Amino acid sequence: MGKDFSKILITGALGQIGSELTLALRRRYGNENVIASDIRVNPPAEIAESGPYLVIDVTKPESIRQVIIKNDIDAIIHLAAILSAVGEKDPHLCWNVNMNGTMNVLDLGVKYNLKRVLIPSSMAVWGKGIQKEMVPQDSVLKPTSMYGITKVAGERLCDYYVYKYNLDCRGLRFPGIISYETLPGGGTTDYAVEIFYEALRNNYYRCFLSEDTVLPMMYMPDCIKSIINLMEADFEKLEHHSDFNVSAMSFSPKELANEIKKYIPDFVIEYSPDYRQAIADSWPRSIDDSCARKEWGWQPDYDLQSMTYDMIKQLSKKLNIPILV
Repeated sequence: MGKDFSKILITGALGQIGSELTLALRRRYGNENVIASDIRVNPPAEIAESGPYLVIDVTKPESIRQVIIKNDIDAIIHLAAILSAVGEKDPHLCWNVNMNGTMNVLDLGVKYNLKRVLIPSSMAVWGKGIQKEMVPQDSVLKPTSMYGITKVAGERLCDYYVYKYNLDCRGLRFPGIISYETLPGGGTTDYAVEIFYEALRNNYYRCFLSEDTVLPMMYMPDCIKSIINLMEADFEKLEHHSDFNVSAMSFSPKELANEIKKYIPDFVIEYSPDYRQAIADSWPRSIDDSCARKEWGWQPDYDLQSMTYDMIKQLSKKLNIPILV
């Protein structure tokens, strides 16, 4: 692989990020060197046919341990988690999966001397009273959702394992992720994917956030790029470890709708905020990711305009709905 790890296990590989990350890593490192896993028994054909797939329940350490041993795993990308909106409906499940799953991965990382562990975090680590614009890397963390609470605890745990056990553990705080390949899995920023489907299919979308709710976002190609960049970064150059701010753009539902209208002029959006509005209101409007840029060279490729153009182009092909772009 040209790196100091050779066999990667991805947990939560069938989620929004995992399904695309798995394929990207297999193209980069070889199909047999990337083991995809999730709790679901039947993976999509693309995942099942392109390389190994195993069923793992991350709350059961023996389930993970057996895979590490049998496949000579020396790196784990731990994506398995209950997201913000789903976590508010079942906080106990969110705590169990997110915290016990993370502890299990970290403990096994130490026990089997894994060379690298990457565990993504989220902008949900912030809460009320935080700086709304360009929230800094090292800021106060007061999350208001169970998902955010587990992500703060996860960041601190990872750093603890770095310092106490010398485990190479890394992580990034993702903003909302937008993709045309995979549907989101219960997050507060899901509207930014749903809106494209509804605009193309029905020329109409009812948004669950208010029109002026500005949130940090990232297009999936940049998300994949950031994971790979951090995974391959020189550990000695990292001053931070498990909590890197990363971002690419910030916009409101109204701003996104206006961009979509450039390609679908008849598109209509209405606003009907629900319980997710309170979660969104506790998050920053923009993120300062200068530490990631300095320590491992982070640089996004997409902004609102280029992301919208590509989403319309790719999704119209996928849905077989002709749109002139």
